Amino acid sequence: MPAQPKAKAAPRSSAAVEDYLERILELINTKGYARVVDIAQSLKISQASVTNMVQRMDGDGLLKYERYRGMVLTASGEALAKSITRRHRILTDFLRLFGLDEELIFHDVEGMEHHVSPPTLKAIEALTAQLRRQPALVARVRL
Repeated sequence: MPAQPKAKAAPRSSAAVEDYLERILELINTKGYARVVDIAQSLKISQASVTNMVQRMDGDGLLKYERYRGMVLTASGEALAKSITRRHRILTDFLRLFGLDEELIFHDVEGMEHHVSPPTLKAIEALTAQLRRQPALVARVRL
């Protein structure tokens, strides 16, 4: 019996991949493009590390990369990047309700965003909406 072609593995969605996608989408939205050098500067890592990851993400179908030219997100890469950005925004909005320092919020969200489940995120989003309608309650629990 002839060997069957291997099915393409599902795209990796590690914390590192999510950080790259989030940054690439942000760069595309602000500058109109994303290059390896821009990602390296933004994430404070070497261009060689970025190139390796971008090539891997290209192989996973999350983006199309051309050496020396840059990259564009595929439809699935863009959808995942938008989902990551939304998750980041929901968590940030929630923590801002409590008057926390922006630097602390950024640090905490960077850690939380990769580990929060969809049902928990939905609950946080609903709670944030309810708390916005009850400023007196928020005032009592603000730090």
